[in-house]
Amino acid sequence: MKKSYKIDVDCANCAAKMEEAAKATAGVLDATVNFMALKMKVEFEEGADPQEVMPRVLTACKKVEDDCEIFFN
Repeated sequence: MKKSYKIDVDCANCAAKMEEAAKATAGVLDATVNFMALKMKVEFEEGADPQEVMPRVLTACKKVEDDCEIFFN
């Protein structure tokens, strides 16, 4: 399953690091962060619940940029 989320990120370098952090999160098969569009596209692993995975993605991204936001609720 693929979903798109609005994301608040300050720079392209941080967006690239957040993309890698999201990809490393359990339940995520692939992730792409588009800094210019302020969008994050996430492909979830088979059987993964996006409502459970996205808070972990946000936690991983906040380790890169502590004031970032992902709007998934």
